[in-house]
Amino acid sequence: MNNLSLYYVFNCVAETGNISQAAKLLYVSQPAVSKAISSLEESMGLTLFIRNSRGVRLTEEGQLLYQYTKEAFDILKRGEKRLTHMKELGVGHLRIGVSSTLCKYVLLPYLNRFLKAYPHIKITIESQSTIHTLKQLESNALDIGLVAKPSNQKMYEFISLYDIEDVFVATIDYLENLRLREKNKDIFSVANIMLLDEENISRMYIDEYFKENNIHPQQVLEVSSMDLLIEFAKTGIGVGCVVKEFITDELESGQLRQIPLKKPINKREIGFCYNKAAYLSDSMTKLIDFMKLST
Repeated sequence: MNNLSLYYVFNCVAETGNISQAAKLLYVSQPAVSKAISSLEESMGLTLFIRNSRGVRLTEEGQLLYQYTKEAFDILKRGEKRLTHMKELGVGHLRIGVSSTLCKYVLLPYLNRFLKAYPHIKITIESQSTIHTLKQLESNALDIGLVAKPSNQKMYEFISLYDIEDVFVATIDYLENLRLREKNKDIFSVANIMLLDEENISRMYIDEYFKENNIHPQQVLEVSSMDLLIEFAKTGIGVGCVVKEFITDELESGQLRQIPLKKPINKREIGFCYNKAAYLSDSMTKLIDFMKLST
């Protein structure tokens, strides 16, 4: 296939019917236009133009080629116009990975404000575990994720939002009944301890806390989501390990009571995370800038 620039020169000459006029439009010399046409004709083994005193006209073969070059360059022009229009409107697409808990309590309020500023950006949300989100960020299957701060800081860029604190809570009635029934025994040895399932990164964090502090819960109820943990705790089923920032209303109203620990659980950072090696689209740049200004 010939160089695209030769076809562009050919197309311009075909449209103007004049080498001199085509040279002005292309900002090149007439000899350069004539040479380009000659090179194209020579490579194809065809005569594309018939020269005369008034200019040039297409041969039958030239007319056939012009149908294709015109269509091709018209498509390119439409593509350029569409891209310009998209840029002016801020049209784009973002793929975000997030757990159901962080999606509800953290992501949706941020997205609400972001989409008011950039209403033409399409958002696709993958609701999944943090571990899965990090794997997809690594393979560039996602643009960005809302996660707890990853341990691998070499691969990911992390924009911190704020710290969260894991706490154990229960209803006053549950704790009072437990005290009457079990006297002064350690709460972790007698209570129904409600935790997220073992594949959840928050559960892994709590398991590590148990290990470091020699805590061995005797009765464990695994729950699939933070929302269910909170609801189970509110109904008096047991002691739930939840994120304190997500139950502020329940704690303030007294519906749930935080259980004091000998050693508090260290707080964790949550924020937006993306692959350092990934291409940053215009939409991604807008989101990153927005998040940095919001923190």
